[in-house]
Amino acid sequence: MFWVLFCIFLAACFAAGSTGGLFPPGPWYRNLNKPSWTPPNWVFPVTWTTLYLCMSAAGARVALMPDNGLAMAFWALQIALNGLWTPVFFGLKRIKLGMVVLSGLWLSVAATIWALLQVDLIAGLLFVPYLIWVTIAGALNGSVWRLNPEEAKRSGTATT
Repeated sequence: MFWVLFCIFLAACFAAGSTGGLFPPGPWYRNLNKPSWTPPNWVFPVTWTTLYLCMSAAGARVALMPDNGLAMAFWALQIALNGLWTPVFFGLKRIKLGMVVLSGLWLSVAATIWALLQVDLIAGLLFVPYLIWVTIAGALNGSVWRLNPEEAKRSGTATT
């Protein structure tokens, strides 16, 4: 049963991650000013694949346990926000709104860790690298916002 649940959670993760293929960074993002510490492009798919495997394992572990309702609800919330950021930032080119979504994602991942820890220590720990990565993503989104004030103003109203 664990492996069936793992595959379902992994499908949810890759569904959220598929927005990266639907809304790739493209020339708009390449032309933005970014901080010197921006990870190289190859880091993103490697990191997300690893994180999605950990998130799926955590979800499958807790789905099999009693009193998992809050943890499962937070798991669902964080994956929804995970899937929303890419279309907002890269699709709509809304830097500030992307930061709002990312802030909500960070809070939901932190809440998910807390809820998972109430049910299973290993599941909670499997989510910690995700919170670290979302923290880095938030710092990157915030830096792009700060380094591109004119684009951030434009992106506040434009959707192209």
